[in-house]
Amino acid sequence: MAERSTAAVDVADNGGDEPLTAQAEEATADGASESPAPEAKGSPDGEDNGSTGQRGDEPRGTEQPEEPARAEQSEEPAPVEQTESAAPDDGTAQAPKAGKKAKAADSAIASPELHSGHKLARRYRLEECITRLDGFSSWRAVDEKLRRAVGVHVLPADHPRARSVLAAARSAALLGDARFVMVLDAVEDNDLVYVVHEWLPDATELTALLAMGPLEPHEAYKLVDQLSQALAAAHREGLSHLKLTPGAVLRTSTGQYRIRGLAVNAALRGISVERPQRTDTEAIGALLYAALTQRWPYETNAYGLSGLPKGVGLLPPDQVRAGVHRGLSELAMRALVNDGATASRQEPPCTTPEELAKAVGEMPRIRPPEPTFATPPEYRRTTYQQGTYGRPAGPPNVGITHAVPIPPAPLESRAGKVLKWIVAALLITALGLGSWQIAEKLLERDDDPGSSTQTPPKENDEKPKAPAGPLAIKDADEFMLNGDGIKEQQVPNTVDGDPGTSWVTPEYHNYPNFGNLPERKQGSGIIVDLGSVQEVSGIDIDMYRAGHEIQVFAAGENASNPTSRSQFGKSLTPRQMVGANVKATFDEPTRTRYVLVHVSKLPLEFGNKYRGGITEIKILGR
Repeated sequence: MAERSTAAVDVADNGGDEPLTAQAEEATADGASESPAPEAKGSPDGEDNGSTGQRGDEPRGTEQPEEPARAEQSEEPAPVEQTESAAPDDGTAQAPKAGKKAKAADSAIASPELHSGHKLARRYRLEECITRLDGFSSWRAVDEKLRRAVGVHVLPADHPRARSVLAAARSAALLGDARFVMVLDAVEDNDLVYVVHEWLPDATELTALLAMGPLEPHEAYKLVDQLSQALAAAHREGLSHLKLTPGAVLRTSTGQYRIRGLAVNAALRGISVERPQRTDTEAIGALLYAALTQRWPYETNAYGLSGLPKGVGLLPPDQVRAGVHRGLSELAMRALVNDGATASRQEPPCTTPEELAKAVGEMPRIRPPEPTFATPPEYRRTTYQQGTYGRPAGPPNVGITHAVPIPPAPLESRAGKVLKWIVAALLITALGLGSWQIAEKLLERDDDPGSSTQTPPKENDEKPKAPAGPLAIKDADEFMLNGDGIKEQQVPNTVDGDPGTSWVTPEYHNYPNFGNLPERKQGSGIIVDLGSVQEVSGIDIDMYRAGHEIQVFAAGENASNPTSRSQFGKSLTPRQMVGANVKATFDEPTRTRYVLVHVSKLPLEFGNKYRGGITEIKILGR
């Protein structure tokens, strides 16, 4: 499987192409011009670049071919996106464009004709083309020398922006700040210029996090605190980002936020602004606004988020969504005041990342939520602790001043001593007789050859149950509601026991329910055949990435080759948004032969594109 990671440096996403306050005559960053967009051929990710800009009442989704054609396989070079009107809503409609006017020859430059398996410097093996746009391409690659995944941007040496890209990459590499995705190499080799950067397989894009809902206050506080401090440090060294979008922010498994594409993203697009600090500050404010409200702070939709209602202006976050932290809401408005917003109080606007970091530091610290634990059972003292030996304890004798009766003294008289000796003698006699009778019975039983000391097992005794483990899977099929498959040849990857292979859907545009296409919007998934009726007591499923909406069903015991949703009548799990791994154990096992893993929504990949899949399915039972 060509592994895709949310940590890929996707500098060429189609959503959010310009910074929020970039000023320019015309956009040249994304290859924009006055001419209409040509039809995309050989798009490296199988994406129909033209369809991403379709706007209208009817939802549009693009299902990609089974094996997307690479640009190098075509007789013509990969086309360059040239129409701004064909770009999807990116949330920057209220902001002027950035960069100086492009030369006519700039948009005609084609990306270098590379292919999977090509090696750069006999070291970096290209694996998967992430995007191809405006004369450059971005790849997931493998550093064969250090045996690790890396990302690579490649463009021709005669590209008008090749020199500025090299300079930006080398400057970013000198920063050496762990809060940024590191540039590892920047090389001009014959007719190519390429930039190598880190690849973070354990990181998640902020775009995917926001798709699951607003961030809780402590997480939003961490986001703005870490982003403002990181960019303040970069600006002190003369570096700016200018392309800070939700896709450029990653959250690692340790909870740290890292920024990718410092200086390089803007250089690849030719973005330049007069006030870079204000541009980056406003971008941080927009990200904080989105984190608090799950809305983009402009009237247009962008990055999978809905925009604000038209005609009402930029509302404070605490007026858009109930329960928003007041201090963070005001902080977002102070950062976004550069775009015409008004802070809810009299504090001055924050026009630089340094000022924003200082404002965050002056806020009362927001503590993380308290961990939730199950309520312990009510404490009950034992009868030994109560001192009553089984009798209920009475109320405490608080304030009692009368004398406590003294128990009678033990028998100390001569008659008492005689009585004790008599009782002791009787007990010894009884013990002796009892022991003699028991020994006699045992001797009689030993003399009987047919006797047995083993106790026959009782009928109601239950044998201990073996722990649940993976059941053998005979076959797997794609769940096809309309008889038309998506990637049927990849279905065996879900039950082959190899975490490196997956069943992966094509990219769908604009809507997570498979592009809202009539033949796809009811979802898809995998049907697992256990070969015979088994007792299913749990599931263990590895998803292609976090952010799917799935539900697991079981067919009836008498079902034979079920293909429709109605034939899977037993719901094993509720419909829910899940992470990269789904585990569940059922209180009561279900007898079935067929299990359906139904995927109803796909996670956001980048921009307005959705893609998902299933890596491995394990059905647990005894």
